[in-house]
Amino acid sequence: MINGAHAIVYSTNADADRAFLRDVLGLPHVDVGGGWLIFGLPPAEVAVHPSDANDAHELYFMCDDVNAFVAAMAAREVACSAIADRGWGLLTSVTLPSGGSLGVYQPRHARPAEATRAAAPRKRPTRARRKAVRKREPAVARAKTKKKPKRR
Repeated sequence: MINGAHAIVYSTNADADRAFLRDVLGLPHVDVGGGWLIFGLPPAEVAVHPSDANDAHELYFMCDDVNAFVAAMAAREVACSAIADRGWGLLTSVTLPSGGSLGVYQPRHARPAEATRAAAPRKRPTRARRKAVRKREPAVARAKTKKKPKRR
């Protein structure tokens, strides 16, 4: 049913923040015209937290080592907040060229299996299915794939 997610980051300097995601974080992207970039993301997860209001959403990037992330950003002269231990993870925020920020954390909580693996586990074809496929193949194609015995 659901095959992906699309997150939107609103920015007062979208071009500079797009360049940051492309050039500094190295996210893969496509240009859909006019410099409008859509970025690919690694596997994601979503959580629903209680709130007094609806339609308040947050975006966090995750990493394996938040200290290494902060050091890599410092090497590129990109500011990050102090790392905070929140129990569920080690959290920092990276400052975007627009002045906005994105949360980045090293999770300590359990993580779900990737959606594609969890939703559709691959099964090995049955013997009957393999036979049916072989019957549809031309005899010439089957002959080319058969191994010939070695002569001594």
